[in-house]
Amino acid sequence: MPQTSATDRHRPVHRLVPSPAGRIHLVEQGSGPLVLLVHGFPESWYSWRRQLPALAAAGYRAVAVDVRGYGRSSRPQAVEAYRMLDLVADNVAVVEALGERSAVVVGHDWGATVAAHSALLRPDVFRAVGLLSVPYTPPGGPRPSEVFAGMSDPAGPFAGQEFYVSYFQEPGRAEAEIEPDVRGWLAGFYSALSADTMPGPEAPDPHFVAPGGTLRERFPAHGRLPSWLSEEELDVYAGEFERTGLTGALNRYRNMDRDWADLAAHRGAPITQPSLFLGGGMDASTTWLSDAIEAYSDTLPGLSASHLLDGCGHWLQQERPEETNRLLTEWLAGLPG
Repeated sequence: MPQTSATDRHRPVHRLVPSPAGRIHLVEQGSGPLVLLVHGFPESWYSWRRQLPALAAAGYRAVAVDVRGYGRSSRPQAVEAYRMLDLVADNVAVVEALGERSAVVVGHDWGATVAAHSALLRPDVFRAVGLLSVPYTPPGGPRPSEVFAGMSDPAGPFAGQEFYVSYFQEPGRAEAEIEPDVRGWLAGFYSALSADTMPGPEAPDPHFVAPGGTLRERFPAHGRLPSWLSEEELDVYAGEFERTGLTGALNRYRNMDRDWADLAAHRGAPITQPSLFLGGGMDASTTWLSDAIEAYSDTLPGLSASHLLDGCGHWLQQERPEETNRLLTEWLAGLPG
């Protein structure tokens, strides 16, 4: 019988597993305790390409999923099929399909919010949670659509401009901007939020849309890709979204008010499991939500490590893979059990 080498056992393997969405596509590498990696917008499992081998080498079973609506995972048609409760259920289904009883869940961007709520709602399954770029904010507070509409307050700094989350709400509107040139739009979006290519402080904020305008108009005009992204890597991202379209990805944004209602019973609830936060010092997600970070003693009482990476933008695990991998593996090694 042929022998299976250690190298073979640690090569990435693509799989499709059943979930409430239909099927979830995942890529796994390594063996050991399960670490579930959840991407954000507009990304895919591929966003974790530099973490999978590092976690495998450190003795973990690293699994990066395509969130429902993305990549090779199922894409339900109904807008309401992308609410937070559904994404949490998908994560639980992945753990079960892999024959595991528990996992550490780590997320970036929207994936951080999905990871946080997975830990909040299913502490029996998710024994620890790592959050990259987007801090944890407990359920509750004002209705999200009202908050985002208020960001265009005539007396505020963004008077008359529309926040990108509001811009994404109407089905088909953002798709009409993005889908005629997916590759070009992705290149601009990634560049706008990367430390080495983002617009300067005097430029219009790329998170807002001018009246009658588009997000693309706010992307950097220099046309350079950020240093972490090669032309070939951009082709991978673009190829997936050219095949699937953007509707499944954008539908996550279209459920924020539904999530607000669904999670009302958990208003103000902390996450008590061991937790990690990594943010970029130049990322609007960490500067705008600095109050959420300051509240971690109440909202993340199990926080064991929190790091802001100086000179880093939004795409943290791709901009700073070595540093992210080191901080992740150090945190994982210190978890109980």
